[in-house]
Amino acid sequence: MQAMVFEGLGKPLVLKEVATPRPDAHQLLIEVRACAVCRTDLHIIDGELPRPKLPLILGHEIVGVVAGLGEKVARIKLGDRVGVPWLGWTCGVCEFCRTGRENLCDKARFTGYDIDGGFAQFTVADERFCFPLPALYADVEAAPLLCAGLIGYRSLRLAGEGRRLGIYGFGAAAHIVAQVARHLGWEIYAFTRPGDVAAEAFARECGAAWTGGSLTPPPEPLDAALIFAPVGALVPAALHALAKGGTVVCGGIHMSDIPAFPYADLWEERMIRSVANLTRRDAEEFLALAPQIPVRTRAIASPLERANEALEDLRHGRISGAAVLVPPAISA
Repeated sequence: MQAMVFEGLGKPLVLKEVATPRPDAHQLLIEVRACAVCRTDLHIIDGELPRPKLPLILGHEIVGVVAGLGEKVARIKLGDRVGVPWLGWTCGVCEFCRTGRENLCDKARFTGYDIDGGFAQFTVADERFCFPLPALYADVEAAPLLCAGLIGYRSLRLAGEGRRLGIYGFGAAAHIVAQVARHLGWEIYAFTRPGDVAAEAFARECGAAWTGGSLTPPPEPLDAALIFAPVGALVPAALHALAKGGTVVCGGIHMSDIPAFPYADLWEERMIRSVANLTRRDAEEFLALAPQIPVRTRAIASPLERANEALEDLRHGRISGAAVLVPPAISA
């Protein structure tokens, strides 16, 4: 099969012919139809997430069709369409797993990091961490739901309740969570790179009531803020924009260092918290909710061999929505 392979820090991905993986007892063999590109992939390439398996096939927003079954697979059938997210396996027995916090499992393994992912024609995944996808979405449209959508949904859940929601960094996750938040009654305030007219226009298309530069004070205090850009300086800015009792949620897996800020900006029961990974419950809830709204994803498809170009477009903010890689179809 063809795959884009990551071989080490800072190196571009290489298109290679590699052996098609074989599923273990609980795994599915999945023919990949689409796989979205995520900023986490850049963090891996740049060494900001320091322990990937090497060589590695990146990609953790996978849409595919089941082409083979491990001997103990019981829930999913050949030919089913499934989605595969970042969380690929947990131990099931630690305190975190037993208390509904499997996203914090110390032994967790992650798709496209510890486990080969979806920048390939085939991949394997544990059936317990694969999910049926709403029929409303074509393959390319469904791919961004599996990380951008899920992390945005979890971030919004942790933001608490309120009316005015700030979103810092208006990319793949933001354009999905803005739709969910509006459905739930939030008013959206979108913060973009200063002078990024295209991003501001995109935010307004997604329902933002106000747009402005990332360090611009909003016209009214925010009840909550979600930060998706990996820029630590946005944390004090968002905190300063909060009303009393508000929450800043950092939605990324990596962020540059957070600069010092005065205690007065945190006082009056404001809160800063992070989001780590996701749970299967998050996936089940969000994938049921998305078609009811309905969430619409803006996905820009590229052939698998253009993965490096898609990654660079993401790095430099040239994508409105999500980049999605499409592998070559398997010959009959």
